[in-house]
Formats: sequence, structure tokens, C-alpha cells
Amino acid sequence: MEVNETLMQFFEWYLPADCGHWQRAAAAAPALAAQGITGVWLPPAYKGAAGREDVGYGVYDTYDLGEFDQKGTVPTKYGTKDEYLAAVRALQGAGISVYADVVLNHRMGADGWEEVLAAEDDGGDRNREVSGEERIRAYTRFDFPGRGGKYSDFHWNWRHFDGVDWDEARRKKAVYQFEGKQWEQDVDGEKGNYDYLMGADLDMDSPEVLAELDRWGDWYLETTGVDGFRLDAVKHIRFTFFRDWLDRLRRQSGRPLFAVGEYWTPDTGALLHYLEECGSCMSLFDVPLHFNFYAASHGGGGYDMRNILKGTLLEARPASAVTFVDNHDTQPGQALQSWVDGWFKPLAYALILLRQEGLPCVFYGDYYGIPHDGIDPVGGPLLAMLRVRAERAFGPQHDYFDDPNVIGWTREGDDAHPGSGLAAVLSDGAGGPKRMYVGQRHAGATFAPVTGGGVAVLVEPDGWGCFSVDGGNARVYVRI
Repeated sequence: MEVNETLMQFFEWYLPADCGHWQRAAAAAPALAAQGITGVWLPPAYKGAAGREDVGYGVYDTYDLGEFDQKGTVPTKYGTKDEYLAAVRALQGAGISVYADVVLNHRMGADGWEEVLAAEDDGGDRNREVSGEERIRAYTRFDFPGRGGKYSDFHWNWRHFDGVDWDEARRKKAVYQFEGKQWEQDVDGEKGNYDYLMGADLDMDSPEVLAELDRWGDWYLETTGVDGFRLDAVKHIRFTFFRDWLDRLRRQSGRPLFAVGEYWTPDTGALLHYLEECGSCMSLFDVPLHFNFYAASHGGGGYDMRNILKGTLLEARPASAVTFVDNHDTQPGQALQSWVDGWFKPLAYALILLRQEGLPCVFYGDYYGIPHDGIDPVGGPLLAMLRVRAERAFGPQHDYFDDPNVIGWTREGDDAHPGSGLAAVLSDGAGGPKRMYVGQRHAGATFAPVTGGGVAVLVEPDGWGCFSVDGGNARVYVRI
């Protein structure tokens, strides 16, 4: 029987650094499965430069999953290695696939510096040098003394990196490219060349680096048994790298290993180019759709809702689109802050959860709230839509994106899911009715709203019904 897959990003930026998150994930597994969650994206599980305070993107030692005394702590922000593995098993035992957050672009928190010849590049145009070569002190020695060579005896030095953004000798922050190195060319063109992002930037042209990343991938997959990956910052890494890395892991393991990449851009053309270059080896987060949601939520009711799906990956290549409303980077206070305003959240979740295109990903901060910023969970509407997705969102889809304020669609349902079918009506401005076809299989049936208030609708003998919504709301109807 067809199942509607639904992902959840199971963390937000400001989780307490209490080393208890893996335990919370394990405990939540049965309830998440009952709510229709089929896959969970867990935060980076390895030791970061900030130790217990590191969210996981300041990558220090990818072999330390909370097992060694490094960076002032044995556990990570989220817990110990044993607790991580127990959370993976608990989620999988509940029927939920687990996807690991993998950050391979950079390393931070080095164990020591080295003197390296380097040239300073223009921060806005990485293809232009603003100084000749000079000797800098770069933090590029990674010896992992706390791990003592367990799992891997690979030691990183400056030859394994293209550059850094700090000269310890002058105490100066700038982008430095090492002597004899070049920024990778097959990357995003922002800033002239967006290979360098932060920390010590891995040299993906180095055979030693590539071999070590292959060894680590084998070790991580064998150690954790995860079902796939969320891949960080793919626009900053040679576009063909993950094609080869994932292909090898899939062949070695004999498993499909779902993967979704974070390529942060509102330009769908750039996403399509990346998919072509990487051989469609992964899905991508639909960042343009997120920005449509952001614009609509801050449009004061003036956004043209007929265009809400326009210019998105969902529109251009739905099979490759992982849709989302917000994430840990877009939440208030973060680097890519573009928070979708709370009133629009039910509309946005209706659009990603109740339509047939795309693979939706629910944000932890929307599901549980963000206490750090006093943000409440989306609550009832989100929970109801998750249930509707799991039980009702099947069959042919009919769209009515024909009004600047009030749009809607229906799903007819199918024989495999008794009682399935739905009608959704959304408005960012004035409300109103929408006459829509739900299918003759529902002739004479009653559809009642499960979100957004309102009254029940009797479906006409020809399968049509008149469904309405209040202003600034999302109303979802199902058969009773």
C-alpha cells in the first residue's frame, strides 16, 4: 500500500546543551511514528570545536560521536555515542528512517597551527588576490590526541586544505588561499567562487582527503546503520564529489541511502544545474519555495497566491524537491534568518503536506516550539495536517490556483485508503468560497473541516462542492 513519506528535522538551533537530545529522540519515536513521521533528520552527531556548546557545524572530529574526552567534554551537545546509536535504533524500531547530518566542507578547532605561504583574496571576489604570498600561521593541524588514533590514524595538515580565514601571526581575519592551491572551480559562483565558506576548507582535489572521506563514510555507515544523509553546504563543495562519494557507499552497502542536499539559493536554475552536475544523486531542499512562503507571510495580504508555487524546485522537478517551511538556519537570530511569520505557517504546511508533489520536511521548532525566542508550536493545524497526510492525501489532484487571495485543491482519494480524499482552501487576504471537484466517489458525502473552523459541506451528485475559508487562514476538509 502506498505510504506518504514525511520527514522531520529533529532539532533547532537553541536546544539546551544538556547532552539529553538523543534520549529525547529515542523517547519520541513511537509518538512521531503515530503522527505519520516516516523519516527523521538528526543533527550532526560528532564532536564540534565548541565542545558541548557546538550545534555540530563547527566540525572538529567526525570519528568522535561522543566517546572521547575532546574539546572539554566526552558527550556532544546531544549526548554520548551509545545514546546516539540507541536513538537510531529506537527510531528505526518504530518504523522511522534515520538520516545523519554530514558536514564535509570544513574543519574547525584545530589542535595546532602551521606556518604556510598564502595569498589574501578579496572577500567579495575570491578570484582576485589582494596581496602577494606571505607567511601566515594557519590552524590546520588536526591530531585528535583525545582519540589516540582509534578508528583512524589520519592526521590533517595544511596540505589537506585549500585555505583558511585567520592568520594567527597577525591576528587578522581574511580569506587566505594556500601556496600551490586553487579554489575548486565546479562550485557556486557567488563571491566569484564560493568554495571557501568557513574554518579550514577541505581540498577535494587531494587524493589523501578523498581516500580518508571514503574510509570515514564506510566507518560511519557501518557504525551507525543510518538510512541516509542530509548533506550540508553542497554549493561550496565540488559538484561531482557527492556523486562519487554516495555512489561508492551505495554500492559498498547495497542500500539505496536516501540523501538530500542543502544548496542555499533562491535560484531554481542553480538547483537544477547542480542536480545535472551531480547526476541527480540526491534530492535538494526547495529553498525558492521557502522564500515564496517568507514573502507571502510578510506581504500584508497583498501576495498573489496564484504564484505561491511558481519558480520553485517543486514546480520544475518535484521528484527532486524536499519541501520545508523553516529550519535551524532560517529561525530568528541565525545566519540565514528568513522566518515565515506564524500566521502563515498553517498555509505553508498545507502546501507541503497535502499535495502530491515533493517530500515534506517538518521543522522541530514548528512542531515543539522555540522557547529561546518565545515561539509557540504551530499546534493543532500542523498535527491535523500530518494525520490528513498519512490517512487521506491520496488519489488524483485538482488545482484551483485562480484567485490572488483564495486558492485551493482537492485529492479524490483511492480504493486502497478507505475514506481518503480532501479539499484544502487557503487565503492570505480576504476569505471566500471555492467551488472544487472532489470526485464522484464522494457524491452525497459530507466533508467537514479539520482545521480553520467553518461548517461541513455536502458534496453534490456530480462530485463538486463549495468549500470556503476565512481570511488569512487554511481550511482542510475531509470526508466524515
